[in-house]
Amino acid sequence: MPISLSIWTPARALSSHVPHRKRIPARVAGVVLLVISLCGGVAAQTPPMLPPLTLQAALLEAEKRSHALEAQDAATQSARELAVAAGRLPDPMLRLSVDNLPVDGPMRFSLTQDFMTMRSVGLTQTLTREDKRRARSARFEREGDAAQAMRVMQLTALQRQTTLAWFDRHYQQKMVDLLTRQRDEAALQIEAAETAYRAGRGAQADVFAARSAVARIEDRIQEARDRHANAGISLARWVGDAASGPLGEAPGLTRTRMADPVQGNGVDQIPDIALMASKEAVALAEAEVARQEKRTDWSVSFMYSQRGPAFSNMVTLGVSVPLQWDQKNRQERELSAKLAKAEQVRAEREEVVRERMAQMQRWRTSWQSRLARLGDYDKNLIPLVGERTLAALSAYRGGKTPLSAVLEARRMEIDTRVERLRIEMETAALWTELEFLMPVTLLQEKTQ
Repeated sequence: MPISLSIWTPARALSSHVPHRKRIPARVAGVVLLVISLCGGVAAQTPPMLPPLTLQAALLEAEKRSHALEAQDAATQSARELAVAAGRLPDPMLRLSVDNLPVDGPMRFSLTQDFMTMRSVGLTQTLTREDKRRARSARFEREGDAAQAMRVMQLTALQRQTTLAWFDRHYQQKMVDLLTRQRDEAALQIEAAETAYRAGRGAQADVFAARSAVARIEDRIQEARDRHANAGISLARWVGDAASGPLGEAPGLTRTRMADPVQGNGVDQIPDIALMASKEAVALAEAEVARQEKRTDWSVSFMYSQRGPAFSNMVTLGVSVPLQWDQKNRQERELSAKLAKAEQVRAEREEVVRERMAQMQRWRTSWQSRLARLGDYDKNLIPLVGERTLAALSAYRGGKTPLSAVLEARRMEIDTRVERLRIEMETAALWTELEFLMPVTLLQEKTQ
């Protein structure tokens, strides 16, 4: 039967049609309303559940939070701005002077009495050739390209590290769940051993052995929880507060964008190789600047000189040019040094290409091998150890085998399942190295 709440006030009572026995005093109703409001406030303040953090969401969040990428964007902009400035003529030079001012005699410090005293204003402009300005500008353009290549390499490293951290937390959680299930199943052996002991069908040593087995699993669970906590801290370094929520489904490890060997021009797209190619381009651009410096720049000047009223004003025109007396030992050697630097970077790049190709082949071979091992574990090893445990348990219940056989079978099952999970973790790490050999965005553009 519904109950009506009625609050009495000094000035007014509620409607008289509500029976008196169903009315609640004002102080009681006030307490009820206060509790309801507090519960509503607590519910309103409860933070919403975070959505599962998928790997793709983690990568996007890590990219948004990265300051390293911002730094490379700033470096690129800096080089682009310098490229524009380097392509312009040098600033003209303004000269203000007082020439031939007497410092003694009757005309000392006079600006107008001596015919040689002049107040001059001049302007000098260095005429840098267009080829030289273009070479200087191209050098900074290549530095901008190198900064952009560095950004791509850092983006690749960011995605790889974020993925490894995501997988680490994912598999550490699976390890905790696996050991927890095994502990719960092993705990049943304690009850069975105690029951057998009380019935006189088992030894007390079996009880202690079962308890020891559970204690060992508990210790492994504690260790796995510690690794899981550290994995969460590592993931939070990349994605921030989003790491505190649950994780989404893991991507499949049987396919990767870089499953096929990289050949031809595709090698040049690998970030660290592309960065070294950009550095080689910078070195060649600097060599071109040194080559252009062998041709000197001319400077022209104009000066207007004012003398006293009794004397004529004068104009001076001049042209100046540096004299490269020892070009063989200065400009030529500077050019040779720049060319040698470019050759050094080129040779280093070739070595990196060879090492990277061999490394990719090793990753691919190991990844495929571990996928085959995982298939073998799922098809043969895991079912076999599970059946062995069930058989040992059934024999123990029938009094045919001791408890030690059950504990040994369960220990082997746990070790096998843990080993299978470890192989899957290694497979995920190798998949990450192949998947993020180039940034995801570059790979997507390549497939479009």
